[in-house]
Amino acid sequence: MGEITLKIDEREIKAEEEKTVLEVAKENGIEIPTHCHREPYEPVGACRLCLVEVQVPGAKPELKPACTYPIREGLKVKTSTAKVQEVRKLTAELLLARCPNSEEVRRIAEKLGVKKSRFSPKDLDCTLCGLCVRACKAATGDNVIVFAGKGLNVEILTPSELSSEECQSCGVCAEVCPTNAIKMLEIEEEKH
Repeated sequence: MGEITLKIDEREIKAEEEKTVLEVAKENGIEIPTHCHREPYEPVGACRLCLVEVQVPGAKPELKPACTYPIREGLKVKTSTAKVQEVRKLTAELLLARCPNSEEVRRIAEKLGVKKSRFSPKDLDCTLCGLCVRACKAATGDNVIVFAGKGLNVEILTPSELSSEECQSCGVCAEVCPTNAIKMLEIEEEKH
C-alpha cells in the first residue's frame, strides 16, 4: 500500500491507500456523523448520515457515504457544506419519524439541529441500520437475522420470526443495536 494525498475540508492529508473517507477523517480528528457504522463490521452506508461531498480531479462534486467511499489521490472532501447539512437533517427527520422514542435517534437529531420531524411518526424501535444483521453474520457465519421485503416494506426478521434454531444466544445483535430494539431477554425468550 502506498501513501496518497487528499483534502478534507481544505486540509491536506496524507493517508494510506485502501482506506475510506470516514477512516481517514476519524484518524485526523474530523467528525462525520454515523448511525449504521461500527467497527469491525463491513460498512454499508445504509443510514446516509455520513454523506459527504466528494470531488475527484476533473469531475463534479457528488454526495457519497464516507463509510464506504475509498480515498484516492487528489480527492477533495467537504464534510459540512449546505447540501451535506440539508441531507443529514432530512435523514435525521426520517429516522426521528420512524423511531421517535429512540434515545440514540433523538441524540442524532438534536446534534444536527432537528427538533421534530415533519413526517408522520411510525413509533417503531428499529431504524433498519442492519448492524444486527452484519454482526450476527460475522458471529455465526450464517444468516440468522435477515432483511426481508422490499422498498417501504423492508423489515428485519429475527430467529423467532424465522423459526430458526441457528441462534446461539451470543447477544452480539443486542450489543450492536444502536436503538436497543433488540434486548438479550428477547433473545433468551426466543430460544424457549
